[in-house]
Amino acid sequence: MSIERLILSAALALACVVPACAAEPAKPAPPVVKLWPDGAPGSEQRRNEPERLVDGAYPTNVHDPSLTVLRADPRHANGAAVVIAPGGGHYLLVMENEGLLPARMLNRIGVTAFVLKYRLAHGPDSAGYSVARDGAADLRRAVRWVRAHAAEYAVDPQRVGVMGFSAGGELVSLVADNPEPPQRGTPDAVDRLSARPDFQVLVYPGDAGTPAQAADKAPPAFLVAGSRDACCLAPSLTLYQQLVKAGVSAELHLYADTDHAFNMGQRGERVSLQHWPDRLSDWLSDGGWLVPRNGRKPEGVPAP
Repeated sequence: MSIERLILSAALALACVVPACAAEPAKPAPPVVKLWPDGAPGSEQRRNEPERLVDGAYPTNVHDPSLTVLRADPRHANGAAVVIAPGGGHYLLVMENEGLLPARMLNRIGVTAFVLKYRLAHGPDSAGYSVARDGAADLRRAVRWVRAHAAEYAVDPQRVGVMGFSAGGELVSLVADNPEPPQRGTPDAVDRLSARPDFQVLVYPGDAGTPAQAADKAPPAFLVAGSRDACCLAPSLTLYQQLVKAGVSAELHLYADTDHAFNMGQRGERVSLQHWPDRLSDWLSDGGWLVPRNGRKPEGVPAP
């Protein structure tokens, strides 16, 4: 075949493919649910204020905490669930790289993910919020909410974990490794459920939750950080040592020549760093969190 015919064939093939791709409908945005029907305790009067975006991408001015739900494909969903708290210094929320991206990774291993928008203690309109009181309360409410709606999302209420990045990791430690303070407002049916997660994942967590005050009651933990992280290496080491000393199952990964905010491994050149999500998958599998408790047969698997 001549060069001219090869070029013509390629052009015709491209002409057939491009319209078909362009005609594909856009995927619908994942659903968002509010954590409190009448607004978060202490924030009821500001619940209708619109959120704002910093640099067009990072939400701030959060007064009505919510969950963005990314369900695992039913063909391989195993019933495990994880509430994800993105980082952002309690000033904004890194929703894509520390929220939706890890949620999609968890979806691929059969885990349904709930990305939390929580109140920000250091935001431009923080309204006097605090990390330990309001941010942590939002994460506790999220765990309770997932358990209350477990049947709706085909989730096992005994396999609900929490995952936090940086500032979100502080919330994880406050909720998983420290005593729960008295609840604010009038408790409802959701508030009567346990807010203690079944497992915890801390990704370069800050120091708000360390040293832990209830390490002996903490759930199994997976921790990951960079060896050159000036802010968050020390809290990771401190918490890991506390948990191990208390007899809690814990796994720690520290990556050489790595600083803060490496997200899901895409921000960096180290091959080992790019594979840290695989180590999380291994840990979840080893811990039995990816095994359905109800013995449900896999879906979509051809019969032998």
